Amino acid sequence: MNLKNKKALIIGVASGRSIAAAVAKSFSDNGADIALTYQNDKLKSRVEDIAKNLPNAGLIYPCDLSNDEEIKNLKTYIVNKWSNIDIIVHSAAFAPRELLSGDYVDNITREGFKVAHDISSYSFSAVAKEFKDVINEKGSMLTLSYLGAERVIKNYNVMGLAKASLEANVRYMAFSMGNNDIRVNAISAGPIKTLAAAGISGFNEILNIVNQRSALKRNITAEEVANTAAFLASDNASGITGQTIYVDAGFNQSGF
Repeated sequence: MNLKNKKALIIGVASGRSIAAAVAKSFSDNGADIALTYQNDKLKSRVEDIAKNLPNAGLIYPCDLSNDEEIKNLKTYIVNKWSNIDIIVHSAAFAPRELLSGDYVDNITREGFKVAHDISSYSFSAVAKEFKDVINEKGSMLTLSYLGAERVIKNYNVMGLAKASLEANVRYMAFSMGNNDIRVNAISAGPIKTLAAAGISGFNEILNIVNQRSALKRNITAEEVANTAAFLASDNASGITGQTIYVDAGFNQSGF
């Protein structure tokens, strides 16, 4: 995939093992200039270390997606540095840890529901709304989802609802942003051991089930997701928008 001369903003890098970090590497390897964001000072040094290993990752900036002012500040920073942009990757999701185990109805709270949907779904729209006028024609926006959006996954709970909202968000955003020739897609990735996944109770059990029942009889890697992201962000995918693409070794098609 040729991403040469493309400018890509990757939002939500949490660690070197995150899917977002793998996406940044794939984009950089394919010639894109990279800007990375981090949520808070605790994560800053991790993101700086990732950037050091990417030849085209010269821009790093903080952005807490729960704060509209920080999204505005991020846009100002990007415009000052680049004037415009081609690709935005949204790799952010959050729900209170106590909601990600046990019985869904017993554990759900109004505040936890609001937080999960705000960070995991609404923030993608918020970024699009703020950046819409500086994304170049034939631009691309990507986000990351999971099978829990459409099937009940043990302990995924409220995050499943938030991801279902995110996937609907992708469809509506695709029609809205399509007026400017900007494509919007999601990748539904199979389970990968990341910092975010560590918050889901019984995650190793999920990995084992996918390993046994997926069509390819294995789990996927962050690099496989990143390569799909690079394709979707490239001109090779110019006719694809409003889609959720599964990168899960075929697990989403398996029966009981």
